[in-house]
Parts: sequence; structure tokens; C-alpha cells
Amino acid sequence: MNGMQTPSSGVPASGATASESRHAGPLKAMSPGVVDYLFRQLVTGKTPEDTQWEQEGISLSAQPEGAELARRLAETDIDALTPVELFHYVRAAQRLATWAEGLRQAAVGRYCHPGPV
Repeated sequence: MNGMQTPSSGVPASGATASESRHAGPLKAMSPGVVDYLFRQLVTGKTPEDTQWEQEGISLSAQPEGAELARRLAETDIDALTPVELFHYVRAAQRLATWAEGLRQAAVGRYCHPGPV
């Protein structure tokens, strides 16, 4: 034997240690933008929660359905969102989709049953 045994813990044969393998999961899920943000918060001694958005205007969760919400969702870099922000992003996108579906159904109803001309 050459002293290199494959552990039964399922560590890949790529040479990763058990510690590296155990920590790779959550770290892989964090985008570079989130990692950068959390690092800046740590360095400045601030909480790792982003509260600045509250001072910059209406949040996505409070934005009414319509063109402005669609624009904001389309322009958002989802890789830079924290997990909480991503949750609110998904909820806002669901609200927008429901609103748009209502518009579609109303238009189909109007098309199928036209009123007097």
C-alpha cells in the first residue's frame, strides 16, 4: 500500500479532505456578490443583514404589480442577492406572474365573448 486510502466517507478521489468536502456545500451556494457583501460587513463591523434597501425606496415586496415591478425584476442581478432578498425576489415574481395571468384571462374572455361594437 502507498499510504493513500480512500475513506468510506465518500470524499471524492480528487484529493479533497473531509473538511473541504464537508464545507463545500453551503459555500458553493453563495454567489460572489453575497460573499463580497458579507466580507465588507464583517470588515466594517456591521451586521451581516442588508438594511440599506429600506432607505432607498419601496421594497420589491411592497412594489405594486405592473410595469415598474417587471422592470425592477428584469434589472436585478439575482447572483448578488442575499438569501432573504432572493426569497422576496421570487415572491415578487410570483405576484407579477399572477397579475399578468389575470390580464391574459380577461383579454381571452373579451376575445371569446366580444361586446357590442
